[in-house]
Amino acid sequence: MPMYKLTAFKPDGEKILDESFEAKDDLEAKEIGKTMLEEKNLLESTHRCTSSSGKLLLFHA
Repeated sequence: MPMYKLTAFKPDGEKILDESFEAKDDLEAKEIGKTMLEEKNLLESTHRCTSSSGKLLLFHA
């Protein structure tokens, strides 16, 4: 299964989340990423989720 990376930041640029996970495809990875952010109450923080090929799946500034 492909690997994905989810990263979230504080307003000053400090990383507050940096996790890798596997998903069967980009759609599943997007849902997993959203769920992880919701669980950690980081959905409104600056964040991104990328695939191992560099594709940007989630982004919020």
